[in-house]
Amino acid sequence: MKIDYNQIGFKSGLEIHQQLDTKKLFCNCPSVLRQDESDFVVHRKLHAVAGESGEVDIAAKHEAEKEKDFIYEGYDSTCLVELDEMPPYEINQEALQIALHVATFLNARILPITQIMRKTVIDGSNTSGFQRTVLIAVDGWVVTKSGRVGIQSICLEEDAARIVERKKDSTTYRLDRLGIPLIEIATFPDMKNAEQVKEVALYLGKILRSCKIKRGIGTIRQDINVSIKGGDRIEIKGFQDPSMMAQTVDNEIQRQHALIQSGKNVHSEVRNALPDGTTEFLRPMPGAARMYPETDLPLLKISRDMINDAKKTLPELREDIEKDLEKIGLNEEMIRLLFKQNKIEEFKELLNIHNEPTLIAKILLVFPREIAAHEKKMVSEVDEILNKDTIASVVDALKMKKISREHIKLVLERIVEGQEFEKAIEFNKRENNIVEEEVLKLIKSKPGLSENAYMGLVMKNIKGISGKEAMDMIRKLVK
Repeated sequence: MKIDYNQIGFKSGLEIHQQLDTKKLFCNCPSVLRQDESDFVVHRKLHAVAGESGEVDIAAKHEAEKEKDFIYEGYDSTCLVELDEMPPYEINQEALQIALHVATFLNARILPITQIMRKTVIDGSNTSGFQRTVLIAVDGWVVTKSGRVGIQSICLEEDAARIVERKKDSTTYRLDRLGIPLIEIATFPDMKNAEQVKEVALYLGKILRSCKIKRGIGTIRQDINVSIKGGDRIEIKGFQDPSMMAQTVDNEIQRQHALIQSGKNVHSEVRNALPDGTTEFLRPMPGAARMYPETDLPLLKISRDMINDAKKTLPELREDIEKDLEKIGLNEEMIRLLFKQNKIEEFKELLNIHNEPTLIAKILLVFPREIAAHEKKMVSEVDEILNKDTIASVVDALKMKKISREHIKLVLERIVEGQEFEKAIEFNKRENNIVEEEVLKLIKSKPGLSENAYMGLVMKNIKGISGKEAMDMIRKLVK
């Protein structure tokens, strides 16, 4: 059915949880997911406690009634804070600065003094039975095609442990993810239609990708709150793909509308987004009763100096960087790869050494992959050898005219094969003559071919020669 969003009284808000690329929020442990066998396991049972209001939260009570056992897998990188065996450290300052960057981008009011809170969570995903969260900023806004959307709050909180195995009476979690900093952005219910929900999610994603965040599947989680006239708020969790948002919202509207039309109540609850665009019941909607102050940490004070420093260190928005890269001649694919491989800063630094954008992009993105294929090595192995400092040294040698641009790939190959840098950049007339002799042999072995055909043979059979260098030799020798 065609949906008239105004007539049905549609309201919707977004909650986005994004992992930050720092150490953990309340300890110094690395934020690295492990795939190897765990070093130890811990068994726990968790119990619901009363929140600040003196009541036990309905969602916590729902989980407590399951009486599950929880098993936690830990590593040599797991500390006592993660096991809830010692008090937390003070909040990670790098994560806090990233949150201030996001708050600034979203025009939000940063709170000078705020209280770190405990949020009761007893589904086993936190060893302590609660998640630490702190409100950083409020009352921001973004502008979309359909109008302004308010940003209700920006929080920092701990990510949960990740599920390894779920059984009827027990759940096994891995502690490597527990405590990774999450920034939570919650909008007001200002979205007027399903497409605007998607638009806001994509815009917030652009802002987050401009900051120091983790990338990949599972590093961002998006929830949508939906309600229509005559029903209660429904929270839909589990979005990974923004392209499914509009379809899922419209399906949820139709589900709620059908219940109301048949005289049934739409109860406030949390539902899980399914791949086909429908939803299923997950748990009752949690309330304020699950929140209470963190007693192991002092009030968090955000000084004017911290705010000013965050403004000075504000990263460029991705869309602005993309425009700048287009202006200097990079194509869309190269720009995409620079972002995907997190090479933007390295690209800019190399460009300061030698201002030839397309060549620098090839050195970073193309040559290492071609060398890996030629040498039958993993790309990660080649990237480790051709690290930031090594590539900077090669580009500097190009700038100082110790090597020509045609020699760059061969120099990189030599380094990957194990040659010392100074040896790898040595070229002499004899070496060039040897290469020319090899090209001549190929031409003599297959007389009468076109220049392009000889070019294919040379590039296939002679290692380290550049395309320009090969064609120059072919034209000279064929004549």
